[in-house]
Order: sequence, then structure tokens, then C-alpha cells
Amino acid sequence: QVQLVESGGGLVQPGGSLRLSCEFSRSIFRAYAMAWYRQAPDKQRNLVATVTSRGNTNYADSVKDRFTISRDNAKNTVYLQMNSLKPEDTAVYYCHIVGSDVWGQGTQVTVSS
Repeated sequence: QVQLVESGGGLVQPGGSLRLSCEFSRSIFRAYAMAWYRQAPDKQRNLVATVTSRGNTNYADSVKDRFTISRDNAKNTVYLQMNSLKPEDTAVYYCHIVGSDVWGQGTQVTVSS
């Protein structure tokens, strides 16, 4: 019954921006570190960024200085602000509760001219 509901994906041009959102269905969300992963076609799912319950963040080298992960615990929502997007960022993006088996449904991000 636990759900992560994602939104914000779409088609953008190189250099463009998107903000992904992921809302957790229960307030217990606030106790967990959250993560964004991405998976390109026929590739494994890779970690993009994490944010702790207190807002401390870590990033994959490939997105450092371009992406920003954040959370609003009052809204049970985690965000991924994606700037300076590149074609290699094209993937399905998933939010995830760290240390659990709970994943969002995924949202497609396509970066193309």
C-alpha cells in the first residue's frame, strides 16, 4: 500500500531544465533518506542523488553541479531539479526510499533536439 507518486518528466532540448517530484503516501517518509535513480534502455539502474531526512545531499559525478536533490518533509515530497540537461541524461527516473524495497513508478526524461 506504500506508494511513491512521481511527476515532472518529459521531453526537453539539450541545455534545458526539468524538476521531478515524488510524493510519499505516508508521513513516515520524513524519517528516511531518499534517492533518485535512473535507468536507460538495456542499462542497469544507477544512483543519481540522495538526500537525508535532514537535507544532506550526495550526487553521482555525472550530475554534480547540474542536478539538485531536495525535500519538503511537510509535503512528503522529494524533488530533483535538473539543469543543463544532456542527451546522456535520457532515462527513466525513479525515486526510492533508501534501505527499503519501495520505488516510484518511474518517469521518462528524454533530452533531444
